[in-house]
Amino acid sequence: MTTQESAAAPELIVVTGMSGAGRTTAANVLEDRGWYVIDNLPPQLLVAMADLLAREDAEHRDGMPRLAAVVDVRSREFFTDFRQGMDHLRDEGWRPTVIFMDATDEALVRRFESVRRPHPLQGEGRLLDGIQAERETLRDLRATSDILIDTSGLNVHQLSSKVREFVGGDEGPALRIAVMSFGFKYGIPLDADLVFDMRFLPNPFWNPQLRPHTGQEAIVADYVLAQPGAREFLDRTLSLLEPMTAGYLREGRSYVTLAVGCTGGKHRSVAMAEALADRINSDQVKSLVVHRDLGRE
Repeated sequence: MTTQESAAAPELIVVTGMSGAGRTTAANVLEDRGWYVIDNLPPQLLVAMADLLAREDAEHRDGMPRLAAVVDVRSREFFTDFRQGMDHLRDEGWRPTVIFMDATDEALVRRFESVRRPHPLQGEGRLLDGIQAERETLRDLRATSDILIDTSGLNVHQLSSKVREFVGGDEGPALRIAVMSFGFKYGIPLDADLVFDMRFLPNPFWNPQLRPHTGQEAIVADYVLAQPGAREFLDRTLSLLEPMTAGYLREGRSYVTLAVGCTGGKHRSVAMAEALADRINSDQVKSLVVHRDLGRE
Protein backbone atom coordinates (compact mmCIF):
# COMPACT_ATOMS: atom_id res chain seq x y z
CA MET A 1 0.00 0.00 0.00
CA THR A 2 1.37 3.43 -0.96
CA THR A 3 1.65 6.34 1.46
CA GLN A 4 -1.23 8.10 -0.27
CA GLU A 5 -3.41 5.01 -0.06
CA SER A 6 -2.52 4.55 3.60
CA ALA A 7 -3.55 8.11 4.42
CA ALA A 8 -6.98 7.48 2.87
CA ALA A 9 -7.48 4.08 4.46
CA PRO A 10 -10.46 3.57 6.71
CA GLU A 11 -9.67 3.81 10.42
CA LEU A 12 -10.39 1.14 12.99
CA ILE A 13 -9.76 1.17 16.72
CA VAL A 14 -10.20 -2.01 18.71
CA VAL A 15 -10.58 -1.51 22.46
CA THR A 16 -9.88 -4.62 24.49
CA GLY A 17 -8.14 -5.58 27.71
CA MET A 18 -8.95 -6.55 31.25
CA SER A 19 -12.51 -6.51 32.53
CA GLY A 20 -12.91 -3.51 34.82
CA ALA A 21 -9.96 -1.64 33.33
CA GLY A 22 -12.04 1.04 31.61
CA ARG A 23 -13.09 -0.31 28.22
CA THR A 24 -16.54 1.28 28.49
CA THR A 25 -15.09 4.68 29.38
CA ALA A 26 -12.76 4.50 26.37
CA ALA A 27 -15.70 3.59 24.14
CA ASN A 28 -17.71 6.57 25.41
CA VAL A 29 -14.85 8.95 24.61
CA LEU A 30 -14.57 7.59 21.08
CA GLU A 31 -18.31 7.89 20.51
CA ASP A 32 -18.28 11.50 21.74
CA ARG A 33 -15.53 12.24 19.22
CA GLY A 34 -17.52 10.98 16.27
CA TRP A 35 -16.46 7.34 16.00
CA TYR A 36 -19.01 4.66 15.18
CA VAL A 37 -18.71 2.49 18.29
CA ILE A 38 -19.86 -1.11 18.67
CA ASP A 39 -19.74 -2.49 22.19
CA ASN A 40 -19.16 -6.14 23.13
CA LEU A 41 -18.53 -7.23 19.55
CA PRO A 42 -17.52 -10.91 19.26
CA PRO A 43 -14.16 -11.24 17.46
CA GLN A 44 -15.77 -13.44 14.80
CA LEU A 45 -17.98 -10.52 13.69
CA LEU A 46 -15.25 -7.89 13.49
CA VAL A 47 -14.53 -8.40 9.79
CA ALA A 48 -18.20 -8.59 8.81
CA MET A 49 -19.06 -5.40 10.71
CA ALA A 50 -16.12 -3.50 9.23
CA ASP A 51 -17.10 -4.56 5.70
CA LEU A 52 -20.73 -3.58 6.30
CA LEU A 53 -19.82 -0.15 7.61
CA ALA A 54 -17.45 0.49 4.70
CA ARG A 55 -20.21 -0.34 2.20
CA GLU A 56 -22.73 1.87 4.00
CA ASP A 57 -20.23 4.72 4.09
CA ALA A 58 -19.46 4.42 0.38
CA GLU A 59 -23.16 4.54 -0.48
CA HIS A 60 -24.43 7.22 1.89
CA ARG A 61 -21.62 9.38 3.29
CA ASP A 62 -18.45 11.14 2.25
CA GLY A 63 -15.01 10.24 3.52
CA MET A 64 -13.57 7.16 5.16
CA PRO A 65 -15.43 5.49 8.02
CA ARG A 66 -14.09 5.56 11.57
CA LEU A 67 -15.06 2.40 13.39
CA ALA A 68 -14.32 1.57 17.03
CA ALA A 69 -15.14 -1.85 18.45
CA VAL A 70 -14.98 -3.00 22.06
CA VAL A 71 -13.90 -6.62 21.80
CA ASP A 72 -13.97 -9.07 24.68
CA VAL A 73 -11.31 -11.77 24.19
CA ARG A 74 -11.60 -14.16 27.11
CA SER A 75 -10.56 -17.50 25.62
CA ARG A 76 -7.81 -18.91 23.42
CA GLU A 77 -10.40 -19.58 20.71
CA PHE A 78 -11.52 -15.96 20.74
CA PHE A 79 -7.90 -14.83 20.56
CA THR A 80 -7.30 -16.97 17.46
CA ASP A 81 -10.42 -15.56 15.79
CA PHE A 82 -9.36 -12.05 16.75
CA ARG A 83 -5.85 -12.40 15.33
CA GLN A 84 -7.13 -13.86 12.06
CA GLY A 85 -9.71 -11.09 11.76
CA MET A 86 -7.10 -8.38 12.27
CA ASP A 87 -4.87 -9.91 9.57
CA HIS A 88 -7.82 -9.99 7.18
CA LEU A 89 -8.69 -6.35 7.87
CA ARG A 90 -5.14 -5.24 7.15
CA ASP A 91 -5.26 -7.11 3.85
CA GLU A 92 -8.51 -5.26 3.04
CA GLY A 93 -6.89 -1.86 3.59
CA TRP A 94 -8.04 -1.03 7.11
CA ARG A 95 -5.62 0.53 9.57
CA PRO A 96 -6.48 -1.22 12.83
CA THR A 97 -5.11 0.10 16.11
CA VAL A 98 -5.46 -2.07 19.19
CA ILE A 99 -5.84 -0.27 22.53
CA PHE A 100 -5.31 -2.55 25.50
CA MET A 101 -6.80 -1.37 28.80
CA ASP A 102 -5.02 -2.72 31.84
CA ALA A 103 -4.82 -2.19 35.60
CA THR A 104 -3.17 -3.85 38.56
CA ASP A 105 -4.86 -6.77 40.28
CA GLU A 106 -5.39 -4.60 43.36
CA ALA A 107 -7.13 -1.86 41.34
CA LEU A 108 -9.37 -4.37 39.56
CA VAL A 109 -10.34 -6.04 42.83
CA ARG A 110 -11.35 -2.66 44.30
CA ARG A 111 -13.45 -1.82 41.26
CA PHE A 112 -15.30 -5.13 41.18
CA GLU A 113 -15.93 -4.95 44.90
CA SER A 114 -17.24 -1.38 44.62
CA VAL A 115 -19.90 -2.44 42.11
CA ARG A 116 -20.50 -5.77 43.88
CA ARG A 117 -20.23 -7.84 40.74
CA PRO A 118 -18.29 -11.07 40.13
CA HIS A 119 -15.54 -11.30 37.56
CA PRO A 120 -16.71 -12.95 34.28
CA LEU A 121 -14.11 -15.72 34.65
CA GLN A 122 -14.43 -16.12 38.39
CA GLY A 123 -16.75 -19.13 38.32
CA GLU A 124 -16.88 -20.76 41.74
CA GLY A 125 -13.49 -19.35 42.72
CA ARG A 126 -12.34 -16.08 44.20
CA LEU A 127 -12.48 -12.72 42.47
CA LEU A 128 -8.71 -12.70 42.18
CA ASP A 129 -8.79 -16.14 40.52
CA GLY A 130 -10.94 -14.73 37.70
CA ILE A 131 -8.67 -11.72 37.24
CA GLN A 132 -5.54 -13.85 37.06
CA ALA A 133 -7.18 -16.28 34.62
CA GLU A 134 -8.13 -13.41 32.32
CA ARG A 135 -4.66 -11.87 32.59
CA GLU A 136 -3.05 -15.14 31.53
CA THR A 137 -5.44 -15.46 28.57
CA LEU A 138 -4.73 -11.92 27.37
CA ARG A 139 -0.95 -12.03 27.87
CA ASP A 140 -0.08 -12.37 24.17
CA LEU A 141 -2.67 -9.81 23.09
CA ARG A 142 -1.30 -7.32 25.61
CA ALA A 143 2.22 -7.84 24.29
CA THR A 144 1.20 -7.19 20.67
CA SER A 145 -1.21 -4.28 21.21
CA ASP A 146 -0.44 -0.88 19.69
CA ILE A 147 -1.37 1.21 22.72
CA LEU A 148 -1.30 0.15 26.36
CA ILE A 149 -3.20 2.27 28.88
CA ASP A 150 -2.67 1.52 32.56
CA THR A 151 -5.74 2.84 34.38
CA SER A 152 -4.73 1.78 37.88
CA GLY A 153 -4.39 5.26 39.35
CA LEU A 154 -6.81 7.10 37.08
CA ASN A 155 -10.31 8.30 37.81
CA VAL A 156 -12.88 8.34 35.01
CA HIS A 157 -12.07 11.94 34.03
CA GLN A 158 -8.33 11.33 33.88
CA LEU A 159 -8.87 8.17 31.85
CA SER A 160 -11.11 10.03 29.40
CA SER A 161 -8.43 12.68 28.95
CA LYS A 162 -5.75 10.08 28.31
CA VAL A 163 -7.86 8.29 25.69
CA ARG A 164 -8.50 11.61 23.93
CA GLU A 165 -4.76 12.26 23.85
CA PHE A 166 -4.13 8.94 22.13
CA VAL A 167 -7.01 9.21 19.69
CA GLY A 168 -6.60 12.84 18.64
CA GLY A 169 -7.36 13.65 15.06
CA ASP A 170 -10.78 15.09 15.77
CA GLU A 171 -11.54 18.39 14.06
CA GLY A 172 -14.78 18.90 15.97
CA PRO A 173 -15.31 20.83 19.19
CA ALA A 174 -14.32 19.27 22.50
CA LEU A 175 -17.37 20.70 24.32
CA ARG A 176 -20.94 21.17 23.13
CA ILE A 177 -23.17 23.59 25.00
CA ALA A 178 -26.92 23.41 24.47
CA VAL A 179 -28.47 26.81 25.18
CA MET A 180 -32.14 26.11 25.92
CA SER A 181 -34.85 28.72 26.29
CA PHE A 182 -37.89 27.74 28.36
CA GLY A 183 -40.93 29.09 30.17
CA PHE A 184 -41.01 28.88 33.96
CA LYS A 185 -44.75 28.24 33.85
CA TYR A 186 -43.98 24.94 32.10
CA GLY A 187 -41.30 23.90 34.58
CA ILE A 188 -37.50 24.05 34.72
CA PRO A 189 -35.76 21.62 32.30
CA LEU A 190 -34.72 18.49 34.15
CA ASP A 191 -31.43 18.18 32.25
CA ALA A 192 -30.26 21.75 32.89
CA ASP A 193 -26.75 22.17 34.31
CA LEU A 194 -27.13 25.96 34.67
CA VAL A 195 -30.35 27.99 34.91
CA PHE A 196 -30.68 31.73 34.29
CA ASP A 197 -33.82 33.80 34.92
CA MET A 198 -34.72 36.56 32.42
CA ARG A 199 -37.77 37.75 34.32
CA PHE A 200 -35.79 40.73 35.60
CA LEU A 201 -36.33 42.28 32.14
CA PRO A 202 -39.58 43.96 30.99
CA ASN A 203 -41.90 41.45 29.35
CA PRO A 204 -42.59 42.16 25.64
CA PHE A 205 -45.88 40.29 26.09
CA TRP A 206 -47.42 43.48 27.49
CA ASN A 207 -46.50 45.44 24.38
CA PRO A 208 -49.27 44.92 21.77
CA GLN A 209 -46.80 45.45 18.91
CA LEU A 210 -44.36 42.86 20.24
CA ARG A 211 -46.74 40.25 21.66
CA PRO A 212 -47.33 38.28 18.42
CA HIS A 213 -43.60 38.12 17.63
CA THR A 214 -40.89 35.91 19.19
CA GLY A 215 -37.38 36.43 20.48
CA GLN A 216 -36.04 35.00 17.23
CA GLU A 217 -37.26 38.10 15.41
CA ALA A 218 -35.22 41.30 15.38
CA ILE A 219 -38.10 43.47 16.59
CA VAL A 220 -38.22 41.54 19.88
CA ALA A 221 -34.50 40.74 20.18
CA ASP A 222 -33.53 44.40 19.77
CA TYR A 223 -36.11 45.42 22.36
CA VAL A 224 -34.93 42.83 24.91
CA LEU A 225 -31.22 43.57 24.51
CA ALA A 226 -31.86 47.32 24.75
CA GLN A 227 -33.36 47.03 28.24
CA PRO A 228 -31.31 48.19 31.27
CA GLY A 229 -29.18 45.31 32.53
CA ALA A 230 -29.60 43.09 29.45
CA ARG A 231 -26.21 43.74 27.87
CA GLU A 232 -24.53 43.70 31.27
CA PHE A 233 -26.09 40.31 32.02
CA LEU A 234 -24.95 38.96 28.65
CA ASP A 235 -21.36 40.17 29.13
CA ARG A 236 -21.08 38.94 32.71
CA THR A 237 -22.59 35.56 31.89
CA LEU A 238 -20.06 35.04 29.11
CA SER A 239 -17.26 36.02 31.52
CA LEU A 240 -18.64 33.54 34.06
CA LEU A 241 -18.71 30.78 31.45
CA GLU A 242 -15.04 31.21 30.52
CA PRO A 243 -13.52 29.55 33.63
CA MET A 244 -16.38 27.05 33.76
CA THR A 245 -15.81 26.04 30.14
CA ALA A 246 -12.09 25.62 30.79
CA GLY A 247 -12.92 23.44 33.79
CA TYR A 248 -15.41 21.35 31.83
CA LEU A 249 -12.73 20.72 29.19
CA ARG A 250 -10.18 19.69 31.84
CA GLU A 251 -12.68 17.32 33.44
CA GLY A 252 -13.60 15.73 30.14
CA ARG A 253 -17.19 16.99 29.98
CA SER A 254 -18.44 16.82 26.40
CA TYR A 255 -21.97 18.20 26.76
CA VAL A 256 -23.50 20.91 28.97
CA THR A 257 -27.03 22.32 29.01
CA LEU A 258 -27.49 26.01 29.82
CA ALA A 259 -31.16 26.90 30.39
CA VAL A 260 -32.45 30.47 30.00
CA GLY A 261 -35.99 31.05 31.27
CA CYS A 262 -38.72 33.66 31.21
CA THR A 263 -42.44 33.42 31.96
CA GLY A 264 -43.66 31.74 28.79
CA GLY A 265 -40.49 30.92 26.86
CA LYS A 266 -41.41 33.08 23.86
CA HIS A 267 -39.73 36.49 24.07
CA ARG A 268 -36.99 37.28 26.62
CA SER A 269 -35.49 33.83 27.08
CA VAL A 270 -35.50 33.15 23.34
CA ALA A 271 -33.75 36.41 22.51
CA MET A 272 -31.12 35.95 25.21
CA ALA A 273 -30.53 32.29 24.34
CA GLU A 274 -29.86 33.26 20.73
CA ALA A 275 -27.45 36.00 21.82
CA LEU A 276 -25.59 33.73 24.25
CA ALA A 277 -25.27 30.86 21.79
CA ASP A 278 -23.94 33.14 19.09
CA ARG A 279 -21.13 34.39 21.34
CA ILE A 280 -20.23 31.07 22.98
CA ASN A 281 -18.87 29.43 19.83
CA SER A 282 -15.11 28.93 19.58
CA ASP A 283 -12.62 26.38 18.26
CA GLN A 284 -13.24 24.12 21.25
CA VAL A 285 -16.84 24.96 22.05
CA LYS A 286 -19.88 24.52 19.83
CA SER A 287 -23.29 25.86 20.81
CA LEU A 288 -26.70 24.44 19.97
CA VAL A 289 -29.87 26.49 20.46
CA VAL A 290 -33.03 24.75 21.62
CA HIS A 291 -36.30 26.62 22.22
CA ARG A 292 -38.24 24.16 24.33
CA ASP A 293 -41.50 26.04 24.77
CA LEU A 294 -41.59 28.29 21.70
CA GLY A 295 -45.01 27.96 20.04
CA ARG A 296 -46.50 26.23 23.06
CA GLU A 297 -48.70 29.12 24.19
